[in-house]
Amino acid sequence: MALIRCDFDSEVLELRTSMTVLLPDHDSGDPPPVLYLLHGLTDDHSAWSRFTSVERYAAAHGLAVVMPQVHRSFYANEASGMRFWDFLSAELPATVRQFFRVSQRREDTFVAGLSMGGYGAMKWALREPERFAAAATLSGALDLAYIQEHDRRPHMRALVERVFADRVVAGGDEDLLHLLRAGDPARLPRLMLRCGTEDHLLAQNRRFVAACQATGVQLDADFGPGEHAWDYWDAQLPAVIDFLMRKR
Repeated sequence: MALIRCDFDSEVLELRTSMTVLLPDHDSGDPPPVLYLLHGLTDDHSAWSRFTSVERYAAAHGLAVVMPQVHRSFYANEASGMRFWDFLSAELPATVRQFFRVSQRREDTFVAGLSMGGYGAMKWALREPERFAAAATLSGALDLAYIQEHDRRPHMRALVERVFADRVVAGGDEDLLHLLRAGDPARLPRLMLRCGTEDHLLAQNRRFVAACQATGVQLDADFGPGEHAWDYWDAQLPAVIDFLMRKR
């Protein structure tokens, strides 16, 4: 695999930003499938390649992997800051198409992430289901309305207020549980969820599973021993990639 750190100008963010990209070494003729792999709240675009064996796992499938940087944004357009949702959903795929030879077909396009990135992956898949064949979340922060309303930790209060200000998450397009209720299950990509039973976000993940069951959304969900930690995510990543690459 080729590992590329790509620094580029973002017109949407109005600054220079970065992504880490993995590309298969061997040209099979067709452009490779592509996975957008999203980082968590305290990470950056390099985290997946530093703390997991994603390069080795992707190489086994001939899979390109795009890992963008979005800082502590919840993959949202910030109330008084930068437009990270517009960057993720529009500018980033266009930039990837411009710079790299990867498949543009829905059946070859996937998204996944951990923690805040698990939220971002599910939000992208639920809001733009026509883009992805499959999506996965690991230990996702999947109930952002709950975080906004009930998380009283000072650093989380400050973060949510900075990103959303007086914008209410519940019932809007930042609320995954609302998106599940409002969407058409038949249009959605295949969805996967994994979370450790010792994870502090376990209750949020169980609420997401219950919401999928209530709305008839098919979800491959499993809970097992594990904390909110890289050893758990690295152990789960091969199964995630196998799930994403599986044909319907």
